[in-house]
Amino acid sequence: MLATAALALAGLTGVPAHAEGPEQIPNGTFDTTADPWWHTANLEFALTDGRLCADIPGGTVNPWDAIIGVNDIPLVKDETYAFAFYASADPGKVARAYVQLPVDPYTQYISAAPELSVSGDSYHYTFTSPVDLPNAQVVFQLGGSATPWRFCVDNVSLQGGAPPEVYTPDTGPRVRVNQVAYLPKGPKNATLVTDATDALPWKLKDAAGKVVAQGSTTPRGVDASSRQNVHSIDFSAYHKAGTGFTLTADGETSRPFDIGADAYQSLEVDALKFYYTQRSGIAIDDALRPGYGRPAGHIGTAPNQGDTNVPCQPGVCDYSLDVSGGWYDAGDHGKYVVNGGISVAQLMSEFERTKNAASARPIGALAIPESGDDVPDVLDEARWEQEFLLKMQRPDGMVHHKIHDENWTGLPLLPHLDPQKRELHPVSTAATLNLAATAAQAARVFAPYDAAFAAKNLAAAKKAWAAAKANPAILASPSDGNGGGTYDDADVSDEFYWAAAELYITTGDAEYKNFVLASPHHTADLWSQGGAMDWGHVAALGRIDLATVPNGLPGRDAVRQSVVTGADRYLTTIDQHPYGLPYNPGDYVWGSNSAVLNDMIVLAAAYDITGKLPYRDGVLQGIDYLLGRNALNQSYVTGYGEVASKNQHSRWYAHSLDTSLPNPPHGSLAGGPNSGLQDPVAQAKLPGCAPQFCYIDDINSYSTNEVAVNWNAPLSWVAAFIAGQGDGGISASANCKVGYTVHGSWPDGFTTQVTLTNTGHKAIDGWSLTWSFLGGQKVGHSWAAEFTQKAATVTAANQSYNKIIQPGQSVTFGFNGVSAPGANPGPDLFLLNGAPCA
Repeated sequence: MLATAALALAGLTGVPAHAEGPEQIPNGTFDTTADPWWHTANLEFALTDGRLCADIPGGTVNPWDAIIGVNDIPLVKDETYAFAFYASADPGKVARAYVQLPVDPYTQYISAAPELSVSGDSYHYTFTSPVDLPNAQVVFQLGGSATPWRFCVDNVSLQGGAPPEVYTPDTGPRVRVNQVAYLPKGPKNATLVTDATDALPWKLKDAAGKVVAQGSTTPRGVDASSRQNVHSIDFSAYHKAGTGFTLTADGETSRPFDIGADAYQSLEVDALKFYYTQRSGIAIDDALRPGYGRPAGHIGTAPNQGDTNVPCQPGVCDYSLDVSGGWYDAGDHGKYVVNGGISVAQLMSEFERTKNAASARPIGALAIPESGDDVPDVLDEARWEQEFLLKMQRPDGMVHHKIHDENWTGLPLLPHLDPQKRELHPVSTAATLNLAATAAQAARVFAPYDAAFAAKNLAAAKKAWAAAKANPAILASPSDGNGGGTYDDADVSDEFYWAAAELYITTGDAEYKNFVLASPHHTADLWSQGGAMDWGHVAALGRIDLATVPNGLPGRDAVRQSVVTGADRYLTTIDQHPYGLPYNPGDYVWGSNSAVLNDMIVLAAAYDITGKLPYRDGVLQGIDYLLGRNALNQSYVTGYGEVASKNQHSRWYAHSLDTSLPNPPHGSLAGGPNSGLQDPVAQAKLPGCAPQFCYIDDINSYSTNEVAVNWNAPLSWVAAFIAGQGDGGISASANCKVGYTVHGSWPDGFTTQVTLTNTGHKAIDGWSLTWSFLGGQKVGHSWAAEFTQKAATVTAANQSYNKIIQPGQSVTFGFNGVSAPGANPGPDLFLLNGAPCA
């Protein structure tokens, strides 16, 4: 590959062959000797035609299993360096070239992965050193090939005084659109970047280039999040579905997009499919995920020690636990309870919404090993993580905070090849409460499918709650970050609220009700402009479930109104934001894309509560930002949009470092713009960036571009919500009213009477009324209707004598129910012949 092509692909800036400043590499030309260069013990090198060459053995596992390097290279903080070399490979290979710290954690100040050819190429990069360091190291990592090959290198140079690197992202056309799809009858908005201050004409064209709509832009001034002068474009009045539309304004034509609903059904499923390939402790079946198959990771098979018998960090405990299974949290091999907690909770909530929201639709099949059983695939996937969380609980009820490698590992590294020692980290109150919350939720959603698993979760939840109350301030250490993230949290009062809310919804017990009502989080303003919720701020999870999952909490109407009030705030933000997103914190945070999505969940919940379209339309505008209507003019979801993230930070989705490995699967969400710039690549490329520009699609930019289980959970939740909106039209409600009264209950049963009233002006000729129980309740003996039940969902249909209900008249029917452990509230949602009762 030509050097210029390599530079373009890497997003790096070329430099002159001889930059100003002294040469830092001793003997980079290899004219007469190899000294002072060194190599690992499995290599030998020799001078061949004035180049340093080595035969690299096959059968190595990791890139660092075969290294050629030179030590004691001085770096000066804030100095910009030109790093260059000539290299060849026979046969062609991808190598790694680093200037780095010579000791653990081997921080890389420049990281390159050139594709080497047999004929050889020259490669040029620049970087600015973030440190003063007298003994940096230049290394070429050459391992990881199953077959032997020959590597040659020459003219290795590192010189200061290079022009500072200026990274300019390719943002394409200045008309920014949702590159995937708008709903035919939903809002359709775009943003134009322009110097113009007066309104400009725009035209919408179909795939044949025919103008199908036109209008004028709305000037919006300078957007603080992008520092761009922008105009808004609203083409919502065009309703015809189709593919290949473009929008033209100010001499620029947008990237293509569709108008239709199908894409969101695919996105919902793809975002959920992400979790199967994140699984630990199971082989990923290539037949289920072509191109992503791999052996099981961390099951105790050499070279790694596995997760079936993991000891604690030294001095933490004197036992080992089987903590196999679960999901790898992000792009590393760690598994974290507090991040897994919010993620599995949102997957279960996505399913639970299908029981309680009028516009929800069944979640599609995921093609996972459990597919085809009687349990919805989304719950089968959630169970994989929930079983891991249960394993992290000690007999006393406390829960270990995390489990990961003793030290950080490099990229790429497939899980089954990870050689590191695995360690349990101390228990924490936050982790214990995460289990209390998710296990309480699992107890009700799994009850219709697996009563024993539901009971196991409920027992674990209650034990965790009691343990957390007895140990309310065992906090994760902010310094425990070697080998994995700290996930430290100095305030766990929100975790207490979330856990109490879930336990109350599931059990109805007074202890949890009283805790919820007394918590300051119950009436606090939870609706931050920086995101309604994340792993460290979980009170909104409890608030939203109290508002949307049936329960008997006193003052529940005020809880529901508080969610609507939060949604109103996000609607105001959307209206004020030229890019139409419900997120405006000033500087963007780590995982900003997840924050945007979690704000959208608040909007969606408000729509489910009220049925008012502005809340739904707020969700539809928010997804535009993630799918291309943003300052960078790119989709942040792999495989969705003409230009989309594809080099997210991961040790096994690492195609840019090893061409034998894949990019992340379709439906994988990048973390998104992050003003903090906590990784060397972002620090080098993006200094002074406007918030929306603080992102780079580089595998080594872990602070802006990592995949994570808690990014994809709200993505799937929101995609499922949008998929349920059909073409964006207004769904009709049925003209009916339902009275649902539990007249009596006893330890293993209850009696319910249902009254269905026709509130319309026409007779109802044939009726079928559907609702869902909270958990594992079942219909037993019944009268005056024909009952069927699938899991928690019940349908009562007319008998021949009560088929017709005249306007203003009612029919009454009932049943004796079989109780399930816990609460038995009346349903919030009734569907008459498929339409919600008004």
